[in-house]
Formats: sequence, C-alpha cells, structure tokens
Amino acid sequence: FSKDSCYLPPLRYPATCTFKGSLESEKQQYIIHGGKTPNNELSDKIYVMSVVCKNNKKVTFRCTEKDLVGDVPEARYGHSIDMVYSRGKSMGVVFGGRSYIPSAQRTTEKWNSVADCLPHIFLVDLEFGCSTSYILPELQDGLSFHVSIARNDTIYILGGHSLANNIRPANLYRIRVDLPLGSPAVNCTVLPGGISVSSAILTQTNSDEFVIVGGYQLENQKRMVCNIISLEGNKIEIREMETPDWTPDIKHSK
Repeated sequence: FSKDSCYLPPLRYPATCTFKGSLESEKQQYIIHGGKTPNNELSDKIYVMSVVCKNNKKVTFRCTEKDLVGDVPEARYGHSIDMVYSRGKSMGVVFGGRSYIPSAQRTTEKWNSVADCLPHIFLVDLEFGCSTSYILPELQDGLSFHVSIARNDTIYILGGHSLANNIRPANLYRIRVDLPLGSPAVNCTVLPGGISVSSAILTQTNSDEFVIVGGYQLENQKRMVCNIISLEGNKIEIREMETPDWTPDIKHSK
C-alpha cells in the first residue's frame, strides 16, 4: 500500500465490487463495504482501493476511507455492493446482509445475536459521499449471502438466506436504477426461474456469462450442482452445467 493509504482492518464477509471510472486513474478501483472483524465487530465503513503503481515485481494500492452522509447503511455483513451506470453517471448499490439486533433488545445471553437487515436498497454516490435508501414493495424480507450480478443500470439478485424464516427461497429480482439529472428512480421486478442458494461463489467467464459454484441449498446440505447464468438484453437465463468430478475433500468439507 502507498504511504498515504488509510488503515484497512482485517474484515470477514465484506462486500466488494469493481468501479470502472471514466478517467485514466480510475480504471481500476475496488469498493469495499462493511464486514465483520476478527473481534466480532461489524463495520459500516466504505473503502476505495485503486492501483497507483504496477510493475513486474509488485502492485502498489492506495486505500482511502469514504465518509458518507444521508441514509448511511448500518454496519453489516453477508450483503452485496455493486456499481450501476446510467446516463453517464454511476452509483453504488448496497443490499441485504445481517447486523446485530438493536441495543435496546440486547441482553447478556444474546449480546452478539444478529438479525436480517431491512430489505432496503441504498444508492451510494461515491463522488459526493452521500447515500439514500429506497423501500421497494417487491422486497419484503431481509436476505444475506445472496448472489448479485450487475450489468449497466441493472442488478440481478439471486437466492439468499432469510434468517428470520430460516429458508433459502428461490428468489430472482431485477433491480433497475435510472440516473437522470433529478432524483434517481429505482424499480424492482420479480422474475421466475430463480434458484435456492446461499454463500455461493460467482465467477464471470465472459461479458455476458457467469458461473455459480458451491453454496448451500439447505442448512446442512451443500449445493453440489453448478449453474451458468447468461445475460442477453433484458433477459436472464439460468441453467445447470455439467457437474465437476468433486474430490473427496470438497464432498465432505463444510
């Protein structure tokens, strides 16, 4: 890290995404939000990491902490953050996750108990450091450890775990963000064909295709199938792919 970088604490379950700016210096930026520290403290911080020097031997990053005003997302983990782009502007979108129960409800026995965050959508303007929350009627339950895919002005939310109901519903939401000169417009559409999964790994294989690997479909049942997700225009297609020959370590691990 460069000497003018801020301290980046060791975080578990932070949400991370790539920010593609318009300037040459902004081509590689990474947004890190929230997470849990090894001391079981939850973070509401947002960090911006960028590459300032790259050579054959090492890469030097600059890490800066971004202060937010407005409807600041509470400290959380197991959530997602994505970047959307509309009309030449960009916004960060925070959704889901878990947080500690309110202090008024905490007792010695359940001091570290967590609950689903409210199903609000937060738009974060990284340029001006302001955040605004939106309540959408289609999003009724808080979710964590879901899968999110961002493309241009649209985010797809798949699966996730509802702690309140202890279920992994086969969710598939399409969230579209319009960024005109005035106030942003956020709308959500419930789509058919979702999958039941939490804590999965998402990998992008080309500009229009992603692969989902691993995760859980039930509390103690790992998800051994893999899926290919294809995006074309306003359509999303999810299909199973040929299952790899898993090693015994993977089959019997948690």
